[in-house]
Amino acid sequence: MVFSFFKRKKKEDPAAELAAAVVQELVRTQEEEEKELHEHISSEISNPAEDVVIHSHVDTISETEPEVTEITHGFEATYMADINLETETELIPEVKEEVSEVQHELQPLRKLSWRERLKRGLSKTRDALGKKLLGVFGGGKIDDELYDELESILLTSDVGVAGTMHLLDDVRSKVSLRGLKDSAELKTALSDSLIELVAPLEQPLQTENHQPFVIMMVGVNGAGKTTSIGKLAKYFQQQGKSVMLAAGDTFRAAAREQLIEWGSRNNVTVVTQQSGDSAAVCFDAIQSAIAKKIDIVLADTAGRLPTQLNLMEEIKKVKRVIDKALPSAPHEIMLVLDANIGQNALNQVRAFDDALGLTGLVLTKLDGTAKGGVICAIAKERPIPLRFIGVGESIDDLRPFTAKDYVNALLD
Repeated sequence: MVFSFFKRKKKEDPAAELAAAVVQELVRTQEEEEKELHEHISSEISNPAEDVVIHSHVDTISETEPEVTEITHGFEATYMADINLETETELIPEVKEEVSEVQHELQPLRKLSWRERLKRGLSKTRDALGKKLLGVFGGGKIDDELYDELESILLTSDVGVAGTMHLLDDVRSKVSLRGLKDSAELKTALSDSLIELVAPLEQPLQTENHQPFVIMMVGVNGAGKTTSIGKLAKYFQQQGKSVMLAAGDTFRAAAREQLIEWGSRNNVTVVTQQSGDSAAVCFDAIQSAIAKKIDIVLADTAGRLPTQLNLMEEIKKVKRVIDKALPSAPHEIMLVLDANIGQNALNQVRAFDDALGLTGLVLTKLDGTAKGGVICAIAKERPIPLRFIGVGESIDDLRPFTAKDYVNALLD
């Protein structure tokens, strides 16, 4: 066996570093050859090898520049100046696997599908609900104690009293009809019951019957109305529809500027007024949309609490003025809800529905809360169509609600 020692400048080469790792692995597995190496190293240093092979790099630090001392061993392999990663990694499967993992990480991130984003967005609710349900679905006898535990989990997940009682009764019925005996089989029964409960909320918004189709956005302060309008504008544009925005929130500071920014991002016309009330802005926007044959008008309004009776009367006036601008409008009165408020969302639905006659809901910020079970409470007590849900800050993270996807994201 022949050896040679020589020096060269150290190169910042990932391939060379990988080669070093390969050799080190091979050296460790060649114990007998290592013994022979130490016995003959002194005699073989004087006879440099011409058929140089795989490299192992040993760093030696000097004051001027770093150098590498390369020790070549007489293994049956051929030295290549430019090491081929694929060839080298074939020698050791573990190294090949590690390189594949690194290459995978360096690839551009694949854009997640809506179902993947929904599952990620509902992670907090799923963690709060799913981890507790693991004990219920862990196997064992189905008895009253198990139902009591399931009831407690549903109540603490903001499903609500009425929704929880409905689900328990439905699950008991399915257990009886299907002859289920083991608690591990409860998951399918609960999943089916949840889908049946929230399915009536799954009613996609149909905008083809009117032109322009006027959507009036309402809700409390900070629920995300203006941001939702910007995302909806993008959503309708992707469907090939023309959109116009009405900056009807004349109360909140910078609300008009925020909507103008959304209009600029989506290349959408925004109707505003330096002064005036919300009703006047919405009236002008509708008249302009009729003249320009716009498909969708999204009308923003100022946030208000249901307990502020004077402001609730004001928003009723906005609705009446829109109807004067275009008979039968607004065609959709959409309440924007913040999922973080849990059961309070149900109170808001009741108040705004009684005042305006809601036709649709938008539930935002599901990604920031563990209270996603409130959808079940709404479905049981006020089954108003849930048009859209938001699970992130991206402009594409507001999408139509689908019952099956929602339940699967909660329980899978």
